[in-house]
Amino acid sequence: MLDPKLCVVCKGKLLCGLSYCPILAKYNYQINKMKLYKAEKEMQADAPPGIFVSWKNYPNISIAPLSTNIEDEEKLRILDMPERWFGFGEREIIEMRASLIQPMKKIAADASRPSYELIEMQELAMSYKPVDVELRFKKEPKAKLQFNPFVAPFGATAELEKIKLSENPKIPRKVENIYYDELKARDALIELFNKGFPVSYLTRLLSSGVFGRKRKRKIVPTRWSITATDSNLSNAIIEEVKEFEWLNQILVFNESYLDNRFVVLLIPNAFGFEQLECWLPGAVWQQSNKYEIIVDYEFHKGRKDYASNVEGAYYAARLACAEYLKRIRRQAACIVFREIGQNYHLPLGVWVIRETVRNALKKKPESFNNIREALSYAKKFLEVPVEEYLRKSVLLSSLLKQKKLSEFF
Repeated sequence: MLDPKLCVVCKGKLLCGLSYCPILAKYNYQINKMKLYKAEKEMQADAPPGIFVSWKNYPNISIAPLSTNIEDEEKLRILDMPERWFGFGEREIIEMRASLIQPMKKIAADASRPSYELIEMQELAMSYKPVDVELRFKKEPKAKLQFNPFVAPFGATAELEKIKLSENPKIPRKVENIYYDELKARDALIELFNKGFPVSYLTRLLSSGVFGRKRKRKIVPTRWSITATDSNLSNAIIEEVKEFEWLNQILVFNESYLDNRFVVLLIPNAFGFEQLECWLPGAVWQQSNKYEIIVDYEFHKGRKDYASNVEGAYYAARLACAEYLKRIRRQAACIVFREIGQNYHLPLGVWVIRETVRNALKKKPESFNNIREALSYAKKFLEVPVEEYLRKSVLLSSLLKQKKLSEFF
């Protein structure tokens, strides 16, 4: 019998030792009763643009240039751009993503000497607009939906035999320059982000292996590239934030979306970050009738190891908080509470966390001079008692004990 606590931390990574995730398999079966898009063995399609790289069997992986036959250009533009999805319903997101085909091609992660086929896929990934493509599969694509805790769902899958771009991709000149200048991946991500390119676009560039010295370029599995992008961008912003003056009052924000409830506390202090995540009974990964709280944190010096409990959600929320602090030019300790209810039926990807926290931080906050008053206010939006979170907390508990915060009591 599986340990329910392990499921909350594992989230489909197969830490249980099984060859498949029973939870994802259950949802895949249920949702595939929907009417799904049926692809043909040979077809003319549009690439949204987008790309998916599997993490299984790394470094011998599968890469898929996502494609569809949707003709509406506006819908095509947002099919792989979660920054535009906030407010969409669960079914709306699933049906939209169900139109995507995954033409999978087995390939080595080494992109130092890309084949002609890989170069076309990289050009597709770099394109900022949809591209017409010709696809030929070895077998007719299977109409089904697949779910992943890091990545938004996608539809039909088939082994790709041939891909050909029917038009020239629209690649931004800045991206072309970085590609030929062979900038390191971290530097490229930061430079493009500062120029206004969205996180989802940067993620697929990193994933497709177009960054870095040509002889060292690697294709990066999508679930890794999402977290790497959030992590590198937030680290760069936090370096700036640490030079700012402290916030002068405690701010509390809240937002709910798809039965994900968030409360964000910004506390006058040196920068630190903590995410307390609670999976309520009936939520995707919670397989018992109890709730389970997991936590990851960092103090002012940051953390060197991976946030293995909260995982990608940690870096997604941290990026949103870092962006806000840079925008207001203040430094603070950030505490993020996240509760996931039973109506969050399916894992839709860490974009849910990033975009919900971003939207929370766009709203007018409530302000307090006392941490306990702020926590008392936060209780209104949380189902689990704050005291339970404090038992698990490290950073917030430390702040409550600091003498230099005595003025807030």
